[in-house]
Amino acid sequence: MKVKTKPVNRKKISWLLQQEIHIQFEMLRHHIELCRMLVNEILNDEVNVLAGERYKHNKPMYSRYSRWGFNPGSVRVGDEKVRIDVPRIYDNQEQETIPLTTYKQLKEIPAVDDQLLKRVISGISTGDYQSTIQNLVDSFGLSRSSVSNRFIEVSTEKLEGFTKRDLSQHDFIALFIDGKYLAKEQIIIVLGVTLKGDKIPLGFIQTNTENSGCIKELLSGLIDRGFRYKEGILCIIDGSKGIRKAISEVFGKYALVQRCQWHKRENVLNYLKESSKEIYRKRINKAYHAETYLEAKKMLLSIIDDLEIENTDAANSLKEGFEETLTLHRLDLVGEFGTSFTTTNCIENVNSLMNKHLGKVKYWKNSDQRHRWVACALLEIEQRLRKVDNYKKLHLLKKKIMITITKSTGLKLKAA
Repeated sequence: MKVKTKPVNRKKISWLLQQEIHIQFEMLRHHIELCRMLVNEILNDEVNVLAGERYKHNKPMYSRYSRWGFNPGSVRVGDEKVRIDVPRIYDNQEQETIPLTTYKQLKEIPAVDDQLLKRVISGISTGDYQSTIQNLVDSFGLSRSSVSNRFIEVSTEKLEGFTKRDLSQHDFIALFIDGKYLAKEQIIIVLGVTLKGDKIPLGFIQTNTENSGCIKELLSGLIDRGFRYKEGILCIIDGSKGIRKAISEVFGKYALVQRCQWHKRENVLNYLKESSKEIYRKRINKAYHAETYLEAKKMLLSIIDDLEIENTDAANSLKEGFEETLTLHRLDLVGEFGTSFTTTNCIENVNSLMNKHLGKVKYWKNSDQRHRWVACALLEIEQRLRKVDNYKKLHLLKKKIMITITKSTGLKLKAA
């Protein structure tokens, strides 16, 4: 029995070439329709080989095969499904319909999943995605569940690739470690900076607090993936005791720590009354912008003396981790790299971009979903991160880090 279907659009490329130029240009605006025509052309070529050209009496293979109507079908173009009519061929000898080889081959072409991934991770909900692709000429979008299932598959692969990618090929000079809240859950992220100035998200964990044990496992995992730190590494953190402890336990004497000057200043100001805040903000900023370590230290000690009179807790806050806020000053490179490495701004920028990607998610089902989305967002963000300032001089920073560690520990560091 022949199956009749409502024609979707069986025109071929040859039809397009016969049209007036304005119609051809109009069709170029709608690539889906052009793809459909090409598919029709491919399928029709196989039909002609088997059953001969339509309305011609000389049929190949002694008229063994006949046209037998059409079945509804589809092929994937990018990350969209395009509806087509698939010609049916009847084998008169075997008395059964046979599938078209070319249609099977077209169905096996892999989807361009990165397009789907980018659209979903960019903040478009699956419902909006369906609406968007349905606006294309005569195509039909994937169902909401289909989009969700495909995204789960692709994002699972991305997560696995992210957590397993080899780090040994990079020469890292610095690490930024910071946490952000995602639906009331703490996500600790590690961002690496290479000697070439590239910023690369390296890993993350989900944890309720900045617990040193969890962060220790995160950092140890980087080493297992080839992260090299025994040439010296600069770690920039916001002052979390858990992060600081984990750095000591994992990297030991091979790490120098730079405490974020912005966080330190804000912590101190939180203790002060409003009328004093602006005065001390300017004084602390001036100290941290001093050109040398001795100048910065002298100004900060003066501020501490004054704070001892006005607010002891504020003074204690500034004294806590005091020397680590001046690490880059001690390296005598604050002029070259103060913008990039004296605060956690680099990773704060990553966190801000994460909010743009993930902020529209209203409901987090489980931890797996969080991990998949975070990994996909970080991989997408990585492509748009700019190099650190003065990256061409980073070899100077590496040299100073190695010299400082050698002097303070007696360890003999050797560049790779």
